Amino acid sequence: MPIAVGATPVRIKDLADFDGVRGNDLVGYGLVVGLDGTGDGMRNAPFTEEMLAGLLERLGVNVTDDALRSKNVAAVVVTATLPPFARSGSRIDVGVSTIGDAKSLLGGTLVMTPLKAADGNIYAVAQGSIIAGGVSIAGEASRVVEGVPTGGSIPVGARVEREVEFDFAEVRNIRIALRNADFTTATRIEDAINREFARRLAVTQDSGTVLVEFALLGDVNPARVVGRIENLLIEPEDRAKVVVDHKAGTIVMGDRVRISKVAVSQGNLTLKVSEAPLVSQPNPFADGETFSVPRTSVEVREEAGIGFAQVDDSASLSDLVGGLNALGVRPRDMIDILKSIHAAGALHADLIVQ
Repeated sequence: MPIAVGATPVRIKDLADFDGVRGNDLVGYGLVVGLDGTGDGMRNAPFTEEMLAGLLERLGVNVTDDALRSKNVAAVVVTATLPPFARSGSRIDVGVSTIGDAKSLLGGTLVMTPLKAADGNIYAVAQGSIIAGGVSIAGEASRVVEGVPTGGSIPVGARVEREVEFDFAEVRNIRIALRNADFTTATRIEDAINREFARRLAVTQDSGTVLVEFALLGDVNPARVVGRIENLLIEPEDRAKVVVDHKAGTIVMGDRVRISKVAVSQGNLTLKVSEAPLVSQPNPFADGETFSVPRTSVEVREEAGIGFAQVDDSASLSDLVGGLNALGVRPRDMIDILKSIHAAGALHADLIVQ
């Protein structure tokens, strides 16, 4: 299938995932030591106290509850992702986040922490110095925090101890799962694969899945076949969307957005009410009372609007944005206009408001 002029071809590996080729989430619960007085308060975080006592006992140190008053220890949750086909002994990155009332993880070291998957088995063990992404400075009366010092990471901080059993060489077929389901994109992937191998290997099952059979290729290495497939170039298709972030005043629109013929009018009305009370006092040594006399000022101001502006039939993204910018419409006003155009049925796209 020829690629349209001006379209940007994309690799299949950037549009879809291969069934079975996936990572696995890992999680663990551990201790960070070596903090500069920014750790958990033992009385406010009893789980930290219990875990620290258990760690010291395993190391042969007998302690009592009264002896644990350290502010240099914090309880943390450790997270990581086990990559596909990770082998025993390979290293992976981990993230560390506090769960108690610790103020910062700067300068801390994670003590050996086992990481488990959803099946309850341990697949990796994490340990190492934490790189925190913030700064916390506190005084007697105030505290300044930049970033998030209660979270950090340990690059290559975990070692894989158990492998996920999956023999890719024995796979006889594989499913390609599109990240954005679309029938047009799925059929283009099917056509590109069949054209590359000159036979009907791929079949579109639905808008998000393409099945590839290796049997028609004879005795082949599935990894080499997938390597050829994932680098094929196709032109992806997607629904026209307009994404609006009303809080930040951000608008993102795809180039397939179209607007039907519609007239737009926009203006602003500002009502300002202010109070400036007057105080009335009697003359000196006179027999009288002091009164407060209310005084209200009301101001109504209507800013100049854009009047009625007509958007032609099937206007493109550049036409719409260029026209509104030429009329001096501000970003937040443009968001309201887009909502109104969508409500009128003239915006031919999915309007996503965040």
